[in-house]
Amino acid sequence: MATKGTLYCFAGKMGAGKSTKAKAIAESKNAILLSEDDILSQLYPNQIQSFDDYLTFSSRMKPFVHSHVQQLLKIGVDVVMDFPGNTINQRQWFLDIVSEIQADHQLIYLNIDDATCLQQLKIRSQTNPERADYDTEATFNYVSSFFEEPQASEGLNILEIKD
Repeated sequence: MATKGTLYCFAGKMGAGKSTKAKAIAESKNAILLSEDDILSQLYPNQIQSFDDYLTFSSRMKPFVHSHVQQLLKIGVDVVMDFPGNTINQRQWFLDIVSEIQADHQLIYLNIDDATCLQQLKIRSQTNPERADYDTEATFNYVSSFFEEPQASEGLNILEIKD
């Protein structure tokens, strides 16, 4: 039986650097990188105008992503998922993906302070002007209100990176 791949997933507040870290890990592990932002923009161009739209469209594509990632892991491909793992439910989805097929995983928790996240969002909105309307302090505060710090009791292999 072939060795299964490893799933790498992320937790951290908006602006913590999850996408940057995901790209670096995918490159260093020669892994497949799946970005929720990229998938949503391809499947639903110009249709996500609010946080509620994001939630709706994200939930629509997750069943496909779930089975696709499992297929990749089963054949030994490492997968880096640049999807938020910022709530217990989001992280449970990652855990379901791997536990159903007994694959390894690692949750990388970027434990970065709010001031640093906000500074990085400001820089990102300047370098990616298409995100300027979304990458605001108000959005950060709203999204952060849902953030739940990952706990070992969730059954995850957590690697915490502090600022």
